[in-house]
Amino acid sequence: MFKNIRNDLPASIVVFLLALPLSLGIALASGAPLFSGIIAGIVGGIVVGIASGSSHGVSGPAAGLAVIVFSGIATLGSWPAFLLAVVLAGIIQLIMGFAKAGFVVYFFPSSVIKGMLTGIGLLIILKQIPHALGYGKDAVGADAFLQESGENTFTSIVSAVNAFSPGALLISALSLVILILWDTVLIKKYKIFQLIQGPIVVVVLGIILNMAYQNGLFNFSLTADQLVRLPVPDSLAGFINQFTYPDFSAISNVEVLKVALVLAIVASLEALLCLEATDRFDPDKKVTPASRELKAQGLGNIVSGLIGGLPVTQVIVRSTANISFGGKSKLSTILHGVFLLISAITIAGLLNEIPLASLAAILLIVGYKLAKPALFKQMYKLGWEQFAPFIATIIGILATDLLIGISIGMAFGIFFTLRHSYRNSHFVKKVISSENGQEVHHLVLAEEVSFINKAGILNTLNGIPNNAKVIIDATYSKFIAYDVAEIIKDYESNAKTKNVTVETKVKTLTKTLQSAITPRMALSILKEGNERFINNLKVNRNLLQQANETAEGQHPFAVILSCIDSRTSTELIFDQGLGDIFSVRIAGNIINEDILGSMEFGCKVAGAKIIVVLGHTKCGAVKGACDHVEMGNLSALLSKLQPAVYNEKSVTENRTSSNDDFVEKVSTINVKRTVHAIMERSPCLKEMIEKGECGIVGATHNITTGQVVFYEDTLVIH
Repeated sequence: MFKNIRNDLPASIVVFLLALPLSLGIALASGAPLFSGIIAGIVGGIVVGIASGSSHGVSGPAAGLAVIVFSGIATLGSWPAFLLAVVLAGIIQLIMGFAKAGFVVYFFPSSVIKGMLTGIGLLIILKQIPHALGYGKDAVGADAFLQESGENTFTSIVSAVNAFSPGALLISALSLVILILWDTVLIKKYKIFQLIQGPIVVVVLGIILNMAYQNGLFNFSLTADQLVRLPVPDSLAGFINQFTYPDFSAISNVEVLKVALVLAIVASLEALLCLEATDRFDPDKKVTPASRELKAQGLGNIVSGLIGGLPVTQVIVRSTANISFGGKSKLSTILHGVFLLISAITIAGLLNEIPLASLAAILLIVGYKLAKPALFKQMYKLGWEQFAPFIATIIGILATDLLIGISIGMAFGIFFTLRHSYRNSHFVKKVISSENGQEVHHLVLAEEVSFINKAGILNTLNGIPNNAKVIIDATYSKFIAYDVAEIIKDYESNAKTKNVTVETKVKTLTKTLQSAITPRMALSILKEGNERFINNLKVNRNLLQQANETAEGQHPFAVILSCIDSRTSTELIFDQGLGDIFSVRIAGNIINEDILGSMEFGCKVAGAKIIVVLGHTKCGAVKGACDHVEMGNLSALLSKLQPAVYNEKSVTENRTSSNDDFVEKVSTINVKRTVHAIMERSPCLKEMIEKGECGIVGATHNITTGQVVFYEDTLVIH
């Protein structure tokens, strides 16, 4: 931890000097005891600094919580009762951390985070100009646009210009000159200037000039509100007496829990956003575990609440100052807390000699580093989808406060995301069929199709002209919202009124996709798949991916009863993938109770939309039945085919397997008898078919050509 002490020590002193007035100012704005801000700063530095995984994040009291603290104290009626709410908020944050809730920060777009950093930078500049001029009506550390004095951020600057203090102006002007020269010239040319940070020199100079003013060496003076105002204890006992403890008797008060919950949510959100912004500002681009930060913040709030401190959260001003002035590890954060503790005990009187103008100059440099003009140009070049949320966040922060500003930026980010999703849900390719001159509209759906895309897709479908063909291609889609699947389903049902042919292509089926498929669509999918098979144009599927996608559940659209013949693999001849078909195979594609039960499961439970009884040419089982073969258990199976043999009356001579015509006719009769038997022997399937929940059809696969012929006289689709 101490290997970077050379960098961390001076950075920690700068952060300490900035944290001191900021902590006091936030306590003042919160309506809490001034010392509670110092306690929160100490806890944020030492406790959170040790527990956090962040190398540069600095925690302490934050302006964003001031309104909640002020109203919370008023609601609960006492400071000790509010401290109990702070402790409970810390416990809630710990629970959130262990629940790994920190991932929510990754839902905030980069443009909003950059806008947050830039907005904070501009806010620092605007808020520090009055203090640099010696006009301190707004509490140090406040970030709200409207001030308690009745002024706002901009009118305060006008008032400061009209009522500036020459002494403060001299200090801030000299401080800015030193800081700029230190950063741009001295530190680069002379190594001696690398040993100490410019801000430390600026603070020492400010103290010297203030003392000179007091001794009459200049015709200037600084008033009490232009200096740091740290409570000065008269002894160690006096210091300890400044600590306050929670009122645990208020634990039964529901209002305490409500305040704690609000504190936990807002403090966690602000901490996570500052964490993300700090990581982005970090030149080393380290990534801090977000959930660990929630645990650290929770621990900090528990400790701060137990000893009388304000609620803590990570603070972007102190964190970016830490990075700007050379901090390399969490040691600088911890040391700044140690310095706050030591100074509050020992040198509070000396620290009260620091002019706020000196600190304002330091913060003006920090603000400029956060809001460099080059960043605006860079974001503008990225286009409006990045620039608009960026600018909206900045304006929101300047006009309201941090969290509202971020919310405004998020609203813009979401708008552009929705707009992008709406415009890119699908694309349409129009061609003229070479076969019949028919217009073919190929509508390819995007990878993710949400309800937002419903209007765009519906407009496209409604624009398909009469007598055309539309191919709805979902082979690239991982997700299709039910709303979209529903309008596709409705369109398929109504397309026949416009004489529009609808062809649907899907990939691994999800429950949503399966529910959108009608029995007629299911039949169409099988016909299209067989056409691809016989033309050797099969879909290129990632079978391993489909195996992974169907590992947690299956949603096939068809149940196919076929023969065990090795040449009639249904997935192949219909060009389907894993999870698309329930395949029931038995010699001679006959039925029994077990097969009917399997079909009922496939349709009633698993949602399949079509049943296909599939025979094939040159079937060995049919040939055996034609020859009246008897052989072990096969005899019982072949006996179920005998009714088809007897029902074939057109062939009177050579009714054996040597007569190919006879065999094929028996095979066809067997398929049709099986379709009829399924409807007759399964009331469950019959009811589903009659309700239009699924359909049934018979077919024969030609093992020579690969083509499947469907028998229209067996087709039942309502």
